[in-house]
Amino acid sequence: MQPHDHDETAPNGRQYAPWERTFTRILTPFEEFIHRQTTTGLVLMGTTVLALLLANSPLAEAYHHLVETYASIGIGSWKLELSVHHWVNDGLMALFFFVVGLELKRELLVGELSQPRQAALPIAAAIGGMAVPALLYFLLNHGGDTAAGWGIPMATDIAFAIGVMVLLAARVPQALITFLVALAIVDDLGAVVVIALFYTADIAMQWLLAAACCVLVLCTFNLSGVRKPLPYFLVSLLLWYALLQSGVHATLAGVIGAFTVPTRPKYDPAAFSSSMRALLNRFDASHRANPDMLRNSELVAVVQTMENGVNSVQPPLQQLEHQWHLPVALLVIPVFALANAGIPLNGETISAALMHPVSLGIMLGLVAGKAIGITLASWLALKLGIGQLPAGTRFSQIVGVSLLAGIGFTMAIFIAELAFAGRPEALLMAKMGVLLASLFAGMLGTLWLLWCGRTLDSQ
Repeated sequence: MQPHDHDETAPNGRQYAPWERTFTRILTPFEEFIHRQTTTGLVLMGTTVLALLLANSPLAEAYHHLVETYASIGIGSWKLELSVHHWVNDGLMALFFFVVGLELKRELLVGELSQPRQAALPIAAAIGGMAVPALLYFLLNHGGDTAAGWGIPMATDIAFAIGVMVLLAARVPQALITFLVALAIVDDLGAVVVIALFYTADIAMQWLLAAACCVLVLCTFNLSGVRKPLPYFLVSLLLWYALLQSGVHATLAGVIGAFTVPTRPKYDPAAFSSSMRALLNRFDASHRANPDMLRNSELVAVVQTMENGVNSVQPPLQQLEHQWHLPVALLVIPVFALANAGIPLNGETISAALMHPVSLGIMLGLVAGKAIGITLASWLALKLGIGQLPAGTRFSQIVGVSLLAGIGFTMAIFIAELAFAGRPEALLMAKMGVLLASLFAGMLGTLWLLWCGRTLDSQ
C-alpha cells in the first residue's frame, strides 16, 4: 500500500494525508470530552471481559493470587505496604477521582451546570436517580447486615452510558447526550459525597488535621497565582497519604486536589495572539533561509517558544484534564476493572444472585430505581417550571436516558468494595448485581431510544 492511498482531496484541490486531516480538525472541549468517554467505555468493556475470562479459566487461582499479593514502598524506616488490590483501589483510583474532580469543576464553571435554568433539569434528574435506587435497595435489605450497600445502585457509569449514546448518535439529538453528561457528572458528585460521609472507617483526628493543612496549602497556591502542576501534585500526594491514615477514603484527595487547580491562564489571550503572530513571522523568515528543521536551530527554538506559549495560555484546569484523561482511561480504569471485575460466572453464582437480597436490591435499584427516579424527578421539574427540556428532545427520550443511567459499573463496584470490605460473599453478590443490572439497563435503554428514533422518523 502506498502512502498516498488514503489521501483526501479538499474542495480547494489540495491533497491531505490522514494525519493532516487530524491536525486541521478542531474539537470543542465538549466534543473532545465525548470522544474520550467513548474510548474509555470501549476499553473498559474489553478489560471487563478479560477479567471475567481470567476468573473463569485455569488461570483463576494465579489471577486472584496476583491481585492479593502485597507490595510496598519505603524510604529508610518508613514503609507503606498494601495489597495490589488496595494499591489499585486506594492509589490509582485517586487519579480517576482527580479527573472526575476536574470535570466537575469545569461543568460547574462553564458547562451545562453553570446556568441555573439549564442545570435545573439534570440536577433534579440526578437527585431522583440517586434517591430512588438507594431507597429501593434499602427496602429490600433494611434491618439486615447487607443494608450498608444502599449507596451502590446510586452511581451511573458515565463512560459506558455515553458510549452507548454515541453509538446511537444518528437516532438521538446532540442535546440529549449533553443532558446525560450533565446528569452523570452530578451523579458522580453525589457518589463522592456519599463516599466521604458514609463509607469511612474510624476517624484519626490528627491525620485529618494534617489533611486539612494540605488543603490549606493547595488553596494558598491557587490564590497566590501558582500555575505549575508540580507543587499541586506534591501536596496532593501528602494529602492522599494523610487521608489514607485518617480513615477518610484516600481517593477523595483526587477530587479535593482537582478543585484547587487554577482556572485562569498565565497569559492573556490578546497578548498570546500578538506574541504568536510575531513568532510566526520569525518562523517564516527563518524557514525561508533554511527549511531543514533538523539543521535550523532557530526554527526549533521558535517552535519550542510557541509550544510554551500555547501551554501558558490554556487554563491549568483544562490543560490537566486534557493531559490526564487518556492515561486514566487507558491505564487506571482498565487496571481497576482487571482487579475488581473478575468474579466466577456459573449457574450456581447466577442463580444465587437472582435470589440474594444484595444483588436483587442492586438490580432493582439500577434498572427500575434509576428509570423511576430520573423520569419522575424530570417530570416534576418540568411541571413546576424549574427546568426545561433540552433543545430538540422529547420527554420519551428522557425516559430512554433514565434507563441508560442504570449502567453503573466503575463507581458502583468501587462503592461495593467499600460497603462490603472483608465480606467476600456479599461483595460477590454485589458485583454480580452490578454486572447483570448494567447489562439489562444498557439493552433496555438502547432498545427504547431506537424505538423513539423510529417513531420520530415515521412522523
